Amino acid sequence: MLKVCKFGGTSMADGNVINGVKKIIESDASRKYVVVSAPGKRYSGDSKVTDLLYKCHSELTEKGNCKESFKAVRARFVSIVKELNIPFNIEAVLDETEKLIVSENSEDFIASRGEYLCARIVAEVLGAKFVDAYDVVFFKEDGSLDGAKSYKAISEAVSGANSAVIPGFYGKGTDGRVKTFSRGGSDISGAVVARAVNATVYENWTDVSGFLACDPRIVDSPVKIKCISYKELRELSYMGANVLHSDSIFPVRKANIPIKIKNTFNPADEGTSIVPSSRYVPSGNIVTGVAGKKNFTVIFIEKSHMNAEVGFICKVLTVLMDEGIPVEHIPTGTDTMSLVVDSGYLKKEKLEEIVSKIKTAVSPDTVRVLEDVALIATVGHGMSSSVGTSARLFNAIANANINIKMIDQGSSELNVIVGVNNDDYENCIRAIYYEFFR
Repeated sequence: MLKVCKFGGTSMADGNVINGVKKIIESDASRKYVVVSAPGKRYSGDSKVTDLLYKCHSELTEKGNCKESFKAVRARFVSIVKELNIPFNIEAVLDETEKLIVSENSEDFIASRGEYLCARIVAEVLGAKFVDAYDVVFFKEDGSLDGAKSYKAISEAVSGANSAVIPGFYGKGTDGRVKTFSRGGSDISGAVVARAVNATVYENWTDVSGFLACDPRIVDSPVKIKCISYKELRELSYMGANVLHSDSIFPVRKANIPIKIKNTFNPADEGTSIVPSSRYVPSGNIVTGVAGKKNFTVIFIEKSHMNAEVGFICKVLTVLMDEGIPVEHIPTGTDTMSLVVDSGYLKKEKLEEIVSKIKTAVSPDTVRVLEDVALIATVGHGMSSSVGTSARLFNAIANANINIKMIDQGSSELNVIVGVNNDDYENCIRAIYYEFFR
């Protein structure tokens, strides 16, 4: 048994919590490799270290130094080392870090220092080897992970070490500078390390006891998901369930390494297992979970004999591609198609420009725009084999007096996505959850 453990920001929040993490690691000899995030919030109203570092970047851009902003970063790490009561010269490391922040003058470099400093401290606490992610995690020219190069470098770096600590969130770009994953990317780093060492399990330690069937801010005490497949996780994470970064499954999925979501503050809880479909154990529920996101725009296009026009969809998508705008979903009919786009990409002027270009490209009969749309995904392996699931879903929404603007079902029949008004988002989540779980 070989486990890679990734500990989130809340697990690194202060010295007392880190001591708890030490006990978790030492309680199981198979927990040899540890990936850490930057310290998170200690209490409501507190700041995450990464947010403090982004302020450092803003101050550096404006003033040419970050003396004021870095004081809060310095105080946080000095406090952690003091609470841990370890003989580690954190002041010297912080002095060096502040100088490098100014000389590098890179947002990615600055943002990565929370993980770097935290990993240095945790390695000291555990008496483990510190491996800088800059030396072992690599990105390609297009910004994607260079998996083959990274797995080889990590394997070589930890070879012979009884234990090792690696900072998450960042690595090295092709230009030789520090490059970060997207926010929450330490989850991906942990998966990369697990793949590199061929771990038996990738444990992701956070402040919750696993995945819940829906957002607890919308439904009181939703049921916990004991086992979920990679595919289900991908769908739910993409639609807003944010316990785990949605891209973190890719490295481990190819090697069939299961993920275990565990609670740092309740380590005895069994958590949630994330497994390949071949190892998925049905819970008995038709639906595994419900998740969603607000603020989408739907561009509805209608043209007679659209289906017979070669290249019609390609021409429409080229308009958005040329504008650098990703499309979330493309529901289609014989003479209709809809483009679902995150509204964050569409300012009013941009939307008007895109509609105009679509009209020029394909001469549609009609183009309509729906704004303020929320998408809600109902996900579960049991849906495809259960008669009447869709009827129950749509009846539940109708009984809640909610009008459906759009329906899209994945080809795998793993999920059904409905579009509703933003104002109906929470009520729609509740209606679907109560139908299938209560």
